[in-house]
Amino acid sequence: MEFNAPAGRNLFDASKVVGKSTPRIDGPLKTTGQAPYAYERHDVVANQAYGYIVGSAIAKGRISAMDAEAARAAPGVIAVILATETKPVGKGMSNNAPLFGGSDIAHYHQAIACVVAETFEQARSAAALIRTSYDRSAGRFDFPKLAPDAPLAKDEEGKPDRQTVGDFDSAFAAAEVKIDATYTTPDESHAMMEPHATIAAWDGDKLTLWTSNQMINWGKESMGKILGMDPKNIRLDSPYIGGGFGGKLFIRADAVVAALAAKQAKRPVKIALQRPLMANNTTHRHATIQRLRIGAGRDGRITALAHENWSGNINGKEGENGTLQTPVLYAGANRLIANYIATLDLPEGNAMRAPGEAVGHLALEVAMDELAEKLAMDPIELRIRNEPKSTVPGKPEKRFSDRNLVRCLREGSTRVGWDRRKAKPGSVRDGQWLVGMGVAAGYRAAPANKSAARVRLDGNGGIIVETDMTDIGTGSYTIIAQTAAETLGVPLEKVKVTLGDSDHPAAAGSGGQWGAASSTAGVYAACVTLRQKIGQTLGFDGDKAEFAGGKIKANGKSFDLAEAGKLSVDGGIEFGKFKDDYDVGTYAAHFAEVAVNAYTGEARIRRMLAVCDAGRILNPLSARSQVIGAMVMAAGAAMMEELVVDTRFGFFVNHDLAGYEVPVHADIPAQEVVFLDTLDPIISPLKAKGVGELGICGVGAAIANAMYNATGVRVREYPITLDKYFERMPMLT
Repeated sequence: MEFNAPAGRNLFDASKVVGKSTPRIDGPLKTTGQAPYAYERHDVVANQAYGYIVGSAIAKGRISAMDAEAARAAPGVIAVILATETKPVGKGMSNNAPLFGGSDIAHYHQAIACVVAETFEQARSAAALIRTSYDRSAGRFDFPKLAPDAPLAKDEEGKPDRQTVGDFDSAFAAAEVKIDATYTTPDESHAMMEPHATIAAWDGDKLTLWTSNQMINWGKESMGKILGMDPKNIRLDSPYIGGGFGGKLFIRADAVVAALAAKQAKRPVKIALQRPLMANNTTHRHATIQRLRIGAGRDGRITALAHENWSGNINGKEGENGTLQTPVLYAGANRLIANYIATLDLPEGNAMRAPGEAVGHLALEVAMDELAEKLAMDPIELRIRNEPKSTVPGKPEKRFSDRNLVRCLREGSTRVGWDRRKAKPGSVRDGQWLVGMGVAAGYRAAPANKSAARVRLDGNGGIIVETDMTDIGTGSYTIIAQTAAETLGVPLEKVKVTLGDSDHPAAAGSGGQWGAASSTAGVYAACVTLRQKIGQTLGFDGDKAEFAGGKIKANGKSFDLAEAGKLSVDGGIEFGKFKDDYDVGTYAAHFAEVAVNAYTGEARIRRMLAVCDAGRILNPLSARSQVIGAMVMAAGAAMMEELVVDTRFGFFVNHDLAGYEVPVHADIPAQEVVFLDTLDPIISPLKAKGVGELGICGVGAAIANAMYNATGVRVREYPITLDKYFERMPMLT
């Protein structure tokens, strides 16, 4: 099916299943410990051995010698593979650093060896016996020092990533009110609960990987490139993923080394990366330096807006584009957007939940708060006053598909009691606590990608859906089942969903906030194809029949779905070029109330509210879970999360969950999420957009603005930790 025109009225506008709050159908398996995660697939293949990866002890240089004799002689050891004895593997999609093989070291904890043994403990013990000598080289580890000389990044067309509209310099110079501020965000870890893990098994020249991967088809194609083999001979299976946040979008060393080790050991090998290697061996969110310059008239209307962003990466490409939201959120005739990227010898930076926008809002939305204060204007009013018309600023040919940001701001302000906020910082007290409120707008793009599924009738009136779409804790199983149940007119309990297997038709996968919109559209398209085949089997036009309650009404007759017997179809959806004329996005207004102890400086979030505009909400229950989870991550980014770089030796020091602080239950209050009753006919037949990344866009800025409103101390270096504001807090008597 090709989606080549805006969706009209369809069956989802009178839905009985889609759009209803539905407990996750995979919930009982997860809460009882029965959901099989990658490392726990004990029954998929016999005789599994344990692999343990050794990471490089230097960040830059070469291995001069490796001695593994003691390791090979250790009890239980089956095989030892060394990088120095292995030809470097190829690079798959977004592998910007070597995954295994050769003597060159590109970053700290790069995989240089793997010990395979009968037990995990034997493998770990033997790995400690490997002796490695290095020739260390000087490395580029200090991003803030390198950033000023960083060149412009390249856009998707290979051109310098600098865009201008109008004459920013002249407009900024002439502006009546100006903001010129620089904000910094640190490197961050995905810190998901489930480690990167893989079981690899060979059957002749065919390889199966039971792994934890968000993008099955990408992973299959990448493994083919990495190992130099036909992807048709590779199978990936990831039915359950214990968190990814972008860290499992691409093939990492666990999968590659498990495959190499299994071939050498001549038996299946399972590997889970130890926690320190998750920080330094895999990927992370890049640090940024962002400069915002905003010029406005006394009426608050923006006349000049510049957002420049610096980040770094191991290959001098693919940085953290903090400017992504800036061309879309606010009006203004004169604009400058630019991205610069430094080349670093730190572990590779890559996608982490809402890459670009998550950190970009931390700068832009705080700069808007600072502008509002200079104007003596309410921050919500400033945002509303700069709401674009019907097209993207500077692009009159590109319309907004559906945009309700102003409504989000207004409804949120009423619900949160914004009228009680005091504009003067530090003026609200609650005993020993200084109390402040903050607001921020949020934008995240809402793409939809080609997606397919197989839908089968089981002969008893039940539906089986098979697709390589993944569920990374987002609720994919449930919304896919809801879509099939709605389209084929059966109760939800009559639908069985199988996900994450590359033997199934390729879906869009989980990433970029496209998963829900894409996969449900693909399942809908496959179900429509099945309706047509059912009609052919029973003698009616499937497109005109009514499917409801497990029955079919057509041509004045009634049929049981079971009468069609066992049928199977593959189908999917592709998206037409008409969507290029639109900016399809999601929007939110985020509010936070923060209290700061006047004597100790302890900061506590008291209230959080998100009002979201994301089209039809397929399952409000799981959508809310997605948003509040994103809000928690945003709170972490704002107040505590930071991978600390040792600029002498080039590694992340706090590479475990003891040193890398993330929010816990005590840090987060009750959260409120409101979804607007909007539909977007441009996105897909279901008129639904993703929300999983919208929830992290703007929340941190709302918290930062609330901290300032509470204390009068503006911190522009994230995270906002005690050492950055305590000495500047007002003295109270």
